[in-house]
Amino acid sequence: MNLKSIINKKKEYAQYMVDEITHICKDMPKRDPGSEGEKIACEYMADVLKKDCGCDEAKVESFKENPGSFFGWIYFTITFVLAAIVLFFFCPIVSAVLIVLGLLIAFLQFGLYKKTMDRFFPEKTGHNVTAIKHCTGEVKRRIFFNGHPDAAWEWPVNYKLGGVGFEGHAIICGIGAVYYIVISIMYVVQNGIGFAVIDKSSPLFKFALIGLIFVPFLIGLYWMWNEKRVVDGANDNLSGCYMGIAVMKALQDAGITLENTEVGVVLTGSEEAGLRGSKAWCEAHKGEYQDVPTFFFSYDTIHDPKYLMTNYRDLNGTVKADKDVSDLFMEAAEELNVHCIKGWVPPLGGATDNAAFAQAGFRSTGITGLNHKLEDYYHTRRDTYDNMNLEGLADCFAVSVKALEMFDNGAKQ
Repeated sequence: MNLKSIINKKKEYAQYMVDEITHICKDMPKRDPGSEGEKIACEYMADVLKKDCGCDEAKVESFKENPGSFFGWIYFTITFVLAAIVLFFFCPIVSAVLIVLGLLIAFLQFGLYKKTMDRFFPEKTGHNVTAIKHCTGEVKRRIFFNGHPDAAWEWPVNYKLGGVGFEGHAIICGIGAVYYIVISIMYVVQNGIGFAVIDKSSPLFKFALIGLIFVPFLIGLYWMWNEKRVVDGANDNLSGCYMGIAVMKALQDAGITLENTEVGVVLTGSEEAGLRGSKAWCEAHKGEYQDVPTFFFSYDTIHDPKYLMTNYRDLNGTVKADKDVSDLFMEAAEELNVHCIKGWVPPLGGATDNAAFAQAGFRSTGITGLNHKLEDYYHTRRDTYDNMNLEGLADCFAVSVKALEMFDNGAKQ
């Protein structure tokens, strides 16, 4: 199938995305993970997919989660480290153990997105959407476009310093924690395990006093996020949701139903709580969609055309995306002469929902349109409907349609 006529309308469908996103941001409640606003947005987009995009089915599915845990690790980790600094002066071995435990919590919960601390936070109900448009003939392949409808809690530091400020702050705190582990172990090696006040004449006592310069940074990490304010999330990530919806609407507007390719949209909630929606979707649909080659394109924050990127690794660089799916998007961009970078989600860069799909065995890749050093609109009140980029949306839309065309014609199968 030749979809050039749809590709040529990329500006029209970019504007459609902005108009729809504006409506959601202005007229619907805030969409923090597991909220009523997230549910309302999911129900609305499911309705759009069925009525305006010709989907034969569009189901809203619920799941249980503990969204407060994703940043809640801060309270455990930083409290453990601060307590360990005090305990160093009385029992260095306990100090070292506490810091290791705190760092382990941070690594599992925030580094690998595990559910390590979920049980300690209130349970809520999140929502996903699965919409499919059937083909006219035998199903030989299937493609899903994915985005997350929830919005982030505010990151205050990003207003002034952007992502560099967050990364710098986190690194300084990490160095401080490791600093006290090292001097704790050194003291134990030199003096043995004891529960007495350490010798003030020891050089390590002086090193411990010097290390107190890390305390203000550690305390400041308590305020890394503002759980009482939810941003609009126009770019992050209604742009990702509407990328797939716009492709579906364009097919419907053109009266096109593919012969052997099923096309669908999967919207996975609570990504900002640690990919909880996509993880739940993978659990709920385990063993499904394995009958034919099935590709997932997971979009997140489609904004700046300079940074349109196919991420070959995800989840802080720990998860590998499917090479064929990734290559397909890159080759589609090359065919259209659209700038697209071959990249990855680096350490401290977080993740896209692609990571959950890939970990579950689905063939997927993550598509982003932002500087991974993070701009000042990322997770702030500047992520609004009037701060979207039509060119960035149009370019990504065109490449997505071209990738669908190439896939429908048998590419990467």
